[in-house]
Amino acid sequence: METEEEAVLHEPKRTGGVAPPPLLDDTAACCHGGAKMAVLAYSRGKREINQYFTIKNAKLISLAAVLLLLLFHTALRHYGGGDSCEWLLSKGRYLGENAWQPYGCMMHKYKSIEAKTCLSKKRVVFAGDSRIRQLFYSFVKIIEPERTEDGNKHEDIFFQDEKSSLNVNFLWYPEANNSMKDRVVSWTHETAAKPDVVVLGAATWSIKLHSGSSETLQQYKANLTAIAVHLDKLAEHAEIYWVLQDPVYEDTLSENRKMITNQQLDLYNQAAMEVLNSSKYSRRSRVKLLAAAREAALETIINSVDGLHLPEGTRNVGAMVLMNSLCNKLLRPIDGSCCQPISPPNLIQKLSACFFLGAAVVFVVLHVLGCNRHRRHATPDVESLEEKKPATAAAPLGPKAPFQALCRMGVIMLYFYLCDRADVFMKEQKFYTHSAFFIPLIYIFVLGVFYSENTKEAKLLNREQTDEWKGWMQLVILIYHVSGASAFVPVYMHVRVLVAAYLFQTGYGHFSFFWLKGDFGLYRVCQVLFRLNFLVVVLCIVMDRPYQFYYFVPLVTFWFVLIYATMAIWPQILQKRTNSSGIWHLGILAKLLGLLLIICFFAFSQSLFMSVFSVWPVSKLFELNGSVHEWWFRWQLDRFAVIHGMVFAFIYLVLQKRQVLSEGKGEALFPAKISNLLLFFSVVSFITYSIWASNCKTKTECNEMHPYISVVQILAFILIRNIPGYARSVYSSFFSWFGKISLELFICQYHIWLAADTKGILVLIPGNPSLNILVSTFIFVCVAHEVSVITNDLAQVVIPKDSMALLKRLGAMGVLSLFVLMSQLLTPGT
Repeated sequence: METEEEAVLHEPKRTGGVAPPPLLDDTAACCHGGAKMAVLAYSRGKREINQYFTIKNAKLISLAAVLLLLLFHTALRHYGGGDSCEWLLSKGRYLGENAWQPYGCMMHKYKSIEAKTCLSKKRVVFAGDSRIRQLFYSFVKIIEPERTEDGNKHEDIFFQDEKSSLNVNFLWYPEANNSMKDRVVSWTHETAAKPDVVVLGAATWSIKLHSGSSETLQQYKANLTAIAVHLDKLAEHAEIYWVLQDPVYEDTLSENRKMITNQQLDLYNQAAMEVLNSSKYSRRSRVKLLAAAREAALETIINSVDGLHLPEGTRNVGAMVLMNSLCNKLLRPIDGSCCQPISPPNLIQKLSACFFLGAAVVFVVLHVLGCNRHRRHATPDVESLEEKKPATAAAPLGPKAPFQALCRMGVIMLYFYLCDRADVFMKEQKFYTHSAFFIPLIYIFVLGVFYSENTKEAKLLNREQTDEWKGWMQLVILIYHVSGASAFVPVYMHVRVLVAAYLFQTGYGHFSFFWLKGDFGLYRVCQVLFRLNFLVVVLCIVMDRPYQFYYFVPLVTFWFVLIYATMAIWPQILQKRTNSSGIWHLGILAKLLGLLLIICFFAFSQSLFMSVFSVWPVSKLFELNGSVHEWWFRWQLDRFAVIHGMVFAFIYLVLQKRQVLSEGKGEALFPAKISNLLLFFSVVSFITYSIWASNCKTKTECNEMHPYISVVQILAFILIRNIPGYARSVYSSFFSWFGKISLELFICQYHIWLAADTKGILVLIPGNPSLNILVSTFIFVCVAHEVSVITNDLAQVVIPKDSMALLKRLGAMGVLSLFVLMSQLLTPGT
C-alpha cells in the first residue's frame, strides 16, 4: 500500500555532533572496545548477508523455484492421478476442532438458500443403514437448519421443500443384498421418479448378523458386484456415491456390536473399492467413493456416544463434502475450488495474452537487430516521484527497454493466472489460531530489530522512518490476511488502524508536497495515478476482476484526486505565500474545513453517496457484484483518516517553519517537560485504545467508533516514535525495504500468496504448511519487487514530460476507455 510523500520534507539537515565524554578508566576502555567489536561483528554479518543474497540472485532463485514447482505439480496430477473432485471425496485433515480441509482444494460452507438453489427440482435418495441415516439428517439440515431428527428407526424417512421442489428421502436398506439391488434396478427402469442423486452404504448389519464370518464377506462382495452393474447404468443419468464404512470405537461398543471391529470394516471397505473401482463394472467417474467422512472419523470416533455412530461435527463434514461435490460445479463459489471446472479465458484475457506475446516478439526482433542501447531511467523516488539525478549524463533510453519491461510483466501475469485461475497449483482454506498470527509477528519484529541502522536525518517522519512505518504495517497486514485473523475482533480492530494509518500518510504526504512545492502540473498527477493504478488495471484485465475488487487502490486514488482538487483550486495557498502574510493560514484552514464538511455531508447521507457513485460511467470504477455498497463501506470506515493526515502535516510544517521543534540527532522534539508529558499521554492513549479494541464484542459495533478514534492511536504512535531524539535517529532497513514496495505487496497477495481471490491460501508445497508458506512468501516478495521496478520503468516511457505528447496519450487512452465502456454497455448481460 504505497502512499505519496514529499522528498523535500526529508532533505538532510546538518546538525552539530556532541563529543562523547572521555573514558574514566581502563575498565571503561575495555568495555567500550568490546562494544565496538560487537558492533563491528554485527555490521560485518549484515554486509556478508547483503553481499551474497542480493535481490537479483533472489529473483533468479524464485524463477527456478517456480519452474520446478510447475513441473512437480504437472507430474503430480499426471502420474499421481486424481483431481480436486477425488481429493474432496477421499482425502483431508482437520485444521481445528470442526474445520475440515480437503487435500489440495477449498470446501465451501453452503447455506440453506445456496443448497436449495443448487438442488432445485431434484430428487436425492439416501439408502442404507443407521449411519447413512445420520448422513441424511446432516444433509437435510444444510437445506433446512431447523429440521429435527424425528423419524422412526428402521423406517423410510421423507423430506420435501415445496418452494424449490426438492425431495430428499432416506430408504432403510441395512444390507447390500437383493433388496437393495431390486431398488436400484427399479430406478433404472423408472422414468418420472428416477433419482438425480443416490447415496448408498451398508456393512455393519452384515457383520453384526453373521458375526463377521468370512463367508458373509464373500457374499457381500458378490452382492455388491451385482448391484454395481445397475449402479453403473443408473450413473448415466444420476450422480452415484458409495459411502465407505466409518471406523468404530471398539471400547464403547455394546455387547451385541462387539463383532463390528475396525479390522472387519477395513475388509468390507477393501471389497467395496475392488468392486466399484473395477473397470469391468464401473468406469472411474461413474460410482464415486465417499471416504472423507471416514478420514474425519478416524480422529473423532473416540467422541462417539455408542462407539458406532459418528459425532455430529464429523457427520456434518460428510454432508458438506457431499454438498460441495454436487453444487460447486453449478454455483461456482469462489471459496469452493474443489470439484469446480476452470472457466476458459474470455476475449479480453486472450487479447491481453496476445499483447504480451506481441511485446515479446518485438523485443526479440530488436534484440536480434542489435538495438542493445538500454539504460534504465534514473529510478524515480517512489514517494515524491522525482528522479534522482545521476552524477553524469547518461545515454537516452533505448527502444528495447519498454518491450523488455512488458515481457517481464507478461511472464509475471502468466504466473498470476496459473496460481489463481488455472488448475495447476493447489489451494487451502484459512484457519485462525493465535499462534498462526502472533508467532510470525514475533519473527518479523526480531528481524526488523536486527537490521537497525542510523537515519540520514532526524526530522519527524523522515523518509527512512515513513518507509519503515509502511513496511512493518504491510507485513502485519499480510500475516493478518494469511492467518485468517479477521475472525478475531481485537486483531481486526488494530489492523483497521493500520489501514487508517496508510490513508493518514496519504493525506500527510500529498498535502506536504503541494504546500511546499506547489507543483500542480499534469505530469506529476499522471505519474502518481500511473504508479498507483498500473498493476491493478493489468490485473483487472488478466484476472477478470472489477477495479473495486482491489479496494485500497480506488480508495487512495480517490483521496489523491480530492486532495489535489482541494489544494489546486483558487486560491492556491502555498507555504511561500504564507511567509508574506500569516492570514493565508486561515485560507488553508478554510479549505480543510470545506473538505471536512463535504466528507460529513456524504457520510451522513448514504443514499446520496450511493446514488452519486452509481451513475454511469463512474459506477464502472466503484461497483462490485453490481453494487457500490462495498465502496461505501470502505470509504466511510476511514473517511476522516486523510484529513487527519493533512491537518497534522499543516501543523507540523507551520511549527517547523517557526523553529518550534528541535530536530537535531539525539535531541528531543520538545523541551524536556513537554516531551515527557506528551510521551506519557501518548503511551496511555495507545494502551487505552488497545484495551478498548480488545473488549470489542462485534465488528459492526466497533466500526461505528473507528472513524472517530483511530487517529488517537496513530498520533500516539507518531509521538512515541519521534519525540525521543534517539528514536528518530535509527530505523529498521528491513522494514524500510518492504515499505518501498508496500503497494505491490498488498495487491500481489490477492493472487500469488493467498488464493481464490484472498479467500484461501496458495499451496505450492503440499503436505507441509510451514515449508509451503516459506517458499510461496519468497516467490511472492520477489515478484512484488520486480513489479515495482517494471512500474517505475514503464512510467518513464508512458508518461512523457512533454505536455503536448502527454495530452495526446491521455486523449488516446480516453477514447480507448470510452470504447471499452460502450462495448460493455451494449453487450447483453452486462
